[in-house]
Amino acid sequence: MIRIKTRAPCRAERQGARRVLTLGLPTVWGAVAITYKLACPLATQDSMGARIVSSAVFFAVGTGLILHVRRALLRELRQVREVAGAAQNVLLRPLPPRVEGLTLAAGRLSASRGASVGGDLYEVAATDHGVRVVMGDVRGHGLAAMGTVAAVLGSFREAAHDEPELPLVLRRLERALARHLHERSRTGDTAIGTPAPDSALAEEFVTVLLLEIAKDGGISALNCGHPWPHLLSGTARHLTDSEPLPPLGSFPLPADLPVLDCGRLLPGEVLVLYTDGMEDARDAAGTFFPLRAVLAEAARVPPVSPQGLIRAVYAELLRHSEGLPSDDTALLVLRNDRKRVPLQQPEEEPEPEPEHESERHVRSMTGR
Repeated sequence: MIRIKTRAPCRAERQGARRVLTLGLPTVWGAVAITYKLACPLATQDSMGARIVSSAVFFAVGTGLILHVRRALLRELRQVREVAGAAQNVLLRPLPPRVEGLTLAAGRLSASRGASVGGDLYEVAATDHGVRVVMGDVRGHGLAAMGTVAAVLGSFREAAHDEPELPLVLRRLERALARHLHERSRTGDTAIGTPAPDSALAEEFVTVLLLEIAKDGGISALNCGHPWPHLLSGTARHLTDSEPLPPLGSFPLPADLPVLDCGRLLPGEVLVLYTDGMEDARDAAGTFFPLRAVLAEAARVPPVSPQGLIRAVYAELLRHSEGLPSDDTALLVLRNDRKRVPLQQPEEEPEPEPEHESERHVRSMTGR
């Protein structure tokens, strides 16, 4: 018996067939219209019935062309969004659920409608010097900010492991930002395809918060213009009220960079890092989003679930701003689970409830 092996069409063949359809269907519709006009006797008659038939034919041809073009545009838009999402996921890699006994969760929301890219950055690295965390916010948002995010994050991912002290990590980030801005001044802003004038680059800056969490929960920090995180322990309060340094890029770092001792992250306590787009979000009346009150409400009943907190905060944010906020927002939550405390029990999934539209948006955004 002779067996005939069939070969599944490869990706190139499928793409070729799609191109043929993309070019062939408009040609077919055009041929139908021209054939009707030249060969059909009704097309040359001037009666009311003939006019109605001709109008119906050309209406059908026009509708077919519009639908075809619409499908092609939607397909291209979907592909662009997939590429943008993949690029953002390379920059902001999904965090592991646990790092050195710390439970993690993160979420982000771009102010650019239909996009997942933005100017916010975060990363958590387990190093020989402790768990090091960076949270930052690039001036601006969307595709133009992605190059700066890549420069700062790439530098942190190396320096966090190489440098024994936080000030040295911060200086590495400053040098990486300076190199990136210098390259943009020479080659132009390739992210958006336009030249980058010197005046615009002189106004570029990045707010950066660096944290180091030791094995005993001790927190050391360096802050360049970024909001201080909230500490959740039955209530919500700022980790410290110390004055931060200017953002990176605005002024050179001072010669002396004293590391701030911010106390300890005790077992069961939660640290919430965020970008200023959270607190700057407003409703229709101009009222700012009450982030601290939302966090305090979430902290009333321990244990605080990091992923549940992310969903709750973004759901409230979308309700408050009645849609996307005007600036990118990012949220990073860390809970100390290195030593379980009596109040903490294994987390149970709550009973499913009907989802609000904003909650579905948050679910798609956080990937949960």
